[in-house]
Amino acid sequence: QVHLVESGGGLVQAGGSLRLSCAASGRTLSRYAMGWFRQAPGKEREFVACFTWSGISTYYADSVRGRFTISRDNAKNTVYLQMNSLKPVDTAVYYCAQRIKPSGYNLPRSYDYWGQGTQVTVSS
Repeated sequence: QVHLVESGGGLVQAGGSLRLSCAASGRTLSRYAMGWFRQAPGKEREFVACFTWSGISTYYADSVRGRFTISRDNAKNTVYLQMNSLKPVDTAVYYCAQRIKPSGYNLPRSYDYWGQGTQVTVSS
């Protein structure tokens, strides 16, 4: 059984940084195209970043490109999301998930095995 656990969220001032972690048990993350999504109150879950299906490259939402970086440590079976220059609009619950199909990298329905999420709050 796959179990994903996010951590690293918190309260930060605008312009600050956080690094989120997604640790997995029951599955070797390096074999899968992992991604990060976020969901703000009253809004739909939206794509943030992910690895390509081959795992060689990455995709980012326009709103975070140049500020956020997705990475992985295969030895620790963990995927990270480094978030810099945070803005109040980045406030949301952040989720990691495993993609199950090569297409639709930015669609939640292309993923399964979601973590419980970690809250990120950016104050102005």
